[in-house]
Amino acid sequence: MAGLIGIGLTGILGHQGALNTTGNNITNANTPGYSRQEVVFETQQGQRTGAGSVGTGVSISEIRRLANEYLVQQVREDSTLTGEQQTLNTELSRLDNLLGGETTGLNGALNNFFASLQNAAEDPASLPQRQLVLSEAQQVVNRFQALNQEFIQQRESIKTQMQQGVKDANTLMKNIAELNLAISESPGLAQGKMPNELLDQRDESLRKLSELVNIRVTETEGSQVNVSLSNGLSLVVGRNAAQLGTQNSAEDPTRLEFTLTNGGRTLNIDEQITGGGLGGLKRFDNEALKPAFDELGRIAISISSAMNHQHEIGMDLEGELGGLFFSDVNDLAVQRSRVVANANNQLPRDGQLAVEITDSSKLPAGSWTLQFGGDGRSFELIDKASGKVVNQGRLPDPVESEISMPGFNIRIEGGTFNAGDKYLIQPSRNAAESINLEVSREEDLAFASPIRATTGEQNTGTGEIDQGAMLNVRNPFTGSLLPGFQSSGELANGPLTIKFDTDPNDPSALTYTVTGPGGTVVGTPNQPYDPGKTNTVFSGDPADGDDYQGFQFKIKGKPAVGDSFEIGYNDNGISDNRNAELLAALGTANTMNSGTQSFTEGYAGVVEAVGVKTRQSQFDLEAGKTLLEQSSAQRESVSGVNLDEEAGKLIQFQAGYNASAQVISVAQDLFNTLLQTFR
Repeated sequence: MAGLIGIGLTGILGHQGALNTTGNNITNANTPGYSRQEVVFETQQGQRTGAGSVGTGVSISEIRRLANEYLVQQVREDSTLTGEQQTLNTELSRLDNLLGGETTGLNGALNNFFASLQNAAEDPASLPQRQLVLSEAQQVVNRFQALNQEFIQQRESIKTQMQQGVKDANTLMKNIAELNLAISESPGLAQGKMPNELLDQRDESLRKLSELVNIRVTETEGSQVNVSLSNGLSLVVGRNAAQLGTQNSAEDPTRLEFTLTNGGRTLNIDEQITGGGLGGLKRFDNEALKPAFDELGRIAISISSAMNHQHEIGMDLEGELGGLFFSDVNDLAVQRSRVVANANNQLPRDGQLAVEITDSSKLPAGSWTLQFGGDGRSFELIDKASGKVVNQGRLPDPVESEISMPGFNIRIEGGTFNAGDKYLIQPSRNAAESINLEVSREEDLAFASPIRATTGEQNTGTGEIDQGAMLNVRNPFTGSLLPGFQSSGELANGPLTIKFDTDPNDPSALTYTVTGPGGTVVGTPNQPYDPGKTNTVFSGDPADGDDYQGFQFKIKGKPAVGDSFEIGYNDNGISDNRNAELLAALGTANTMNSGTQSFTEGYAGVVEAVGVKTRQSQFDLEAGKTLLEQSSAQRESVSGVNLDEEAGKLIQFQAGYNASAQVISVAQDLFNTLLQTFR
């Protein structure tokens, strides 16, 4: 009877364990990372008798955790991909909405500004129209600065998210290391009795860590795991966890870079952080936010440069030459701010560099690294976007020199340079922040042209002269005012007289000579004149000496010998709108990308580039989510809890429990019957 009771008891205990396990599955059906468990029954060793082996009941050999490591790893990989795309899409959408918004973007302000210039050109003496131009110009400045400030806020938000992500990663890494230790010290581990709950917790921590950064997981002795970055740098080794961190970038102090501290040694691992939320933040910063800074700055420089040049060659309402319209793109402090010395440069760190904008129409958006090698004189200029060397050479002795690039020059002003020293060159990065309106009074708007031509009263020929086109008031090589504009309110070397005569070598041909006050010849005398075409007076090349006056006139028709035209200052030209029309025309003129884009087209290109990236990230995010859903569903098919299935098992194990109890009851009845036979 004792044997039958024992058999029933093992059945009760075994099915009780199965009921407990099934109940645990049901209550953890919605627990993240929980893996379904099942009881594995095995027959106890039988009792040998002369008639054969008699069974002694059942025992629980194992409570098995149902998990497929391949599927778990697949979920981790898809979590890394989705985490990266989710972060990237969130930040790109924010930037896209900012740039493309009607009230937050730049296009509306630009269109209103150039429309106000066009309206002012119709009535150039109107002070209200001039005030509207100043108001709309200030709105352009405000939009540039507001967009730049929004970029800065998003950059700071990224940095905050990086720091928080690092803290979260460190917490997870520490947790994984602690779980490694707890698992390795778990009782019965050597006999294969796995601590299922601890394994689930560790897998869930690994999954969360994979959402932050791309990791590799390898199993080691004692059922522990080692965790490393994709390039092999260790994050968790057994019970020891490294520490991720952030620090200001040595190259660009406005940015953060990632570090890894392990065993008292700190490494810069910025290039090794890929995938996950942290990798998504890095990608957004490098692929979208930095280019947006550079492109917005390039547009600000192009507008400032073009408007300033055109305004400076005009005449204001008080007869003075126009000044700067927007802030000077080549202010010395601004030039020097375009260069950032690397924090790791060797002493004495006294290198002085500046970046001068030479041609805004050819200026590219981007950043470059100027790196010195050898004896500190040889240099390489590396495009950060492509990683290619775009210029190289040696500094002279002394070092004062220039490194020429399309649209800008890097000026070496002095100092000491050592092998390995680096400088970040960013010609347009901060231009949207530094743009300002320089014109403060309506009267200072230079809507007129400072020159005009008159026809000689005694002319008898059919020659006609236009009202001229201004090129410059300054020598582009020296920056000094040209001779004609060195006195306020007058043509200093004028008036200039264009007089026609016969060619000394060919009496049938016409020539002209330009003279100043007192008959002084200006430029080359006896210039040939062709009555069959439009002739241009004065050179357009500043290198041609006196033949370049900073303006040009066109003459057509057939002047008679002795005919003349006079070029003078545009006194009292308050109703002249020639320069206002040229200023307004800059709104649609192709002044960017080597003469292929207008300002609005250049900005539209920025919006489109970000929009394309945003749409692509949305597609990638949807694809990543689909992959994650599929891999999660596959894991759930193995490890997930099916409540209907578990309910069926409850009935099954309850029936087994009741039947085992019935076995004990039968044994008790048999025992009672046996006792009664002896009474």
